[in-house]
Amino acid sequence: MDNSIEEASRPRTIGFWGAWSLTVGVMIGSGIFLLPSVMAPYGLMGFSGWVLTAAGSIMLALVMSRLALRTTRSGGPYIYAREAFGDLPGFLVIWGYWASYWIAIPTVAIAFVGYLAVFFPALSQAPIAQAGVALGLIWLLGIVSLRGVREASLVQLGMTLLKLLPILAIIGYGAVAGQVENLPDFNPSGQPFLPVLATTALLTMWAFSGLECATIPAGDVRDPQKTIPRATLIGTITVAIVYIASTAAVMLLVPASELVDSTSPFSDAARGLGPWAPKMVAIGALISTAGCLNGLIFIAGQLPMAVAIDKLAPKAFAKRNSGGAPQLSLLVSLILASALLLANFSGELIDTFEFLLMMSTVTILLPLLVSALAELRHSWATARSWAIIAILATLYSAFAIYGSGLEVMFWGMVLMLVGLPVYVLGRQRKVGKVSPSALLE
Repeated sequence: MDNSIEEASRPRTIGFWGAWSLTVGVMIGSGIFLLPSVMAPYGLMGFSGWVLTAAGSIMLALVMSRLALRTTRSGGPYIYAREAFGDLPGFLVIWGYWASYWIAIPTVAIAFVGYLAVFFPALSQAPIAQAGVALGLIWLLGIVSLRGVREASLVQLGMTLLKLLPILAIIGYGAVAGQVENLPDFNPSGQPFLPVLATTALLTMWAFSGLECATIPAGDVRDPQKTIPRATLIGTITVAIVYIASTAAVMLLVPASELVDSTSPFSDAARGLGPWAPKMVAIGALISTAGCLNGLIFIAGQLPMAVAIDKLAPKAFAKRNSGGAPQLSLLVSLILASALLLANFSGELIDTFEFLLMMSTVTILLPLLVSALAELRHSWATARSWAIIAILATLYSAFAIYGSGLEVMFWGMVLMLVGLPVYVLGRQRKVGKVSPSALLE
């Protein structure tokens, strides 16, 4: 049976809450537990950055929601780029995007081990044990995704709800017991408004990475043209509220002079609840990190499958097991992530790992930029209000990419171009030997 026909006839197992949890669960990872300290030097003016990035992310969520109305296929930004601009742009987008996921997987796993050291201090001095725990976590969650789409979705929903509990507890505690006297000055840095806005926006925009996640497994989502737009928009708004409210709560609970130097601001904020509270926050961080990792692994398996369905990659990547999981796509992603993890824990290759991680940054943002341009192309002649939203989302995405730095931009583009030989081979399998001009069709 043709892969595209087989996909269209598959039962869909992810509902609204599963799609919502994928969006929220990937966006809220380990970073939220350090952001209040990172923002503290900029005082209350730092919230201007939160407002800008939240507004920009909601614009992007609107664009992704609008694009999701036009397709029921898995692939998200890849599908949008390919339908608007052709095979080559679509392939390059998903090549870099996929790489950013299997590079992010070991990074998040390492963050998990860091929080686990709160309960097992000896772990912080045992790099081999750290690597073993991180590797075990990757493959444990990999097995969950390999068992099936439904299983991965249920685990994602459970972890997302559990990770929100300690964060919501801090928000509630801050509202009840927080003291205005603890708040930092309006602008302790003394810098003009625009430089502070630019700096805090760049610090906070990474917190919204992953807002597009619900669009990617569209082929497994029930009523995707209704469910995905709602999950994407509501999920992004949920995250914006949680980030801003939790940052404000921590600032109300921890004096500004202490918050600037805090390495565990949520634990410091929770101390008033009792001696058990910091451990509760650490457990929340572990669940949050594991939930983010579960989502990353699930999405990493979906991406090669989407390309293979279009016959731009070996068809084996499109095959699913009895649970509906793209088995080979997942296994290759897990193997690549595991290799990078082991490279990180070998002294000679740590610089290589950091180099690859840096390159992945811009490849997360580029699909959002291309998606915004795709919506602009669709709506320019027929829906000017949506075209304006697409322009704003494009400008925000471009600002985010520029803010990542010229070196990151350069090496991110190099990473994407490395995929060109793979694309050529895929096209040759699809249509036979092709001329160079045909590659742009």
